[in-house]
Amino acid sequence: MATAREVKLRIRSVKNIAQITRALQAVSASKVQRAIATVEASRPYATKAWEVLTHIANQPGREQMHPLMARRDEIKNILVVLITSDRGLAGPYNTNVLRYTFKKFDHAPAAVHYATIGRKGREILHRRGKHIIADFSGIPDRPTFSDVSHIGHLLVEEFLSGKADEVYLVYTDFINMLRQNPTAKKLLPLEVEEESRVQQFSPTGGQKVLPAYIYEPDDVEILNQIVPRFTQLQVFHAILESQASEHAARMVAMKNATDNASELADALQLEYNKARQQSITSEMLDIAGGAEALAQAMAAEARKASS
Repeated sequence: MATAREVKLRIRSVKNIAQITRALQAVSASKVQRAIATVEASRPYATKAWEVLTHIANQPGREQMHPLMARRDEIKNILVVLITSDRGLAGPYNTNVLRYTFKKFDHAPAAVHYATIGRKGREILHRRGKHIIADFSGIPDRPTFSDVSHIGHLLVEEFLSGKADEVYLVYTDFINMLRQNPTAKKLLPLEVEEESRVQQFSPTGGQKVLPAYIYEPDDVEILNQIVPRFTQLQVFHAILESQASEHAARMVAMKNATDNASELADALQLEYNKARQQSITSEMLDIAGGAEALAQAMAAEARKASS
């Protein structure tokens, strides 16, 4: 059994760890609120851009309107953009998205190359011998669109040059503070679902279809501007979602670590009290034994003196 001094040192270490994890929990709670606010602030622009893109892309001959919408007849190379964190202590955040990526692309019918956003993903992919064409570590905690636009430029260039026939974005979708789901989205060629016909009901019960839009200068010019920018916007949103998920996962992990440290400190305190009580009891027994031996020795000396 450990001595009281050893247990006391362990209690001090555990309490110091609890202070660190509590501080990390508070920092992550602040960061996740900022990340959610950034996502909400950029959502109106993304929504309107998607509406315009959907309307134009549903016109006849959409694949001839822009090369980023053209599907390849044969898929030979797949580029996967994997978003992880630069730091650890985020619970299962990195493990989940990496496991999801390997499950989805390890048996792909074409050659798979990776571009990583985040140091943790780069390290694991390198350790497993995966082909990494680019790495974008060190993304700021509060990124702007200009901070990540160069990533979208690279992906567009890889697709247009024919080095990648499909480009996928793998990130962690933020659902709520306790739930974050790994997600894969096909980034290029840009796929737009069939636009649902928006209808309005008249007071008489009939249906009125909204009129079509007229674009100036023309559809092709607008697509040349909006499609590459929308590709960059999807990367930007995926990074924001991943950062919010990372901070939420770290906050939960640090809360659990703090709770576990507190429980361990309580258990160690009980062990310390037992060790200290045992030490006191042992010392009292030694004193009592010494007093008894001294009394017996004095009685023996008295008997010798009397005789």
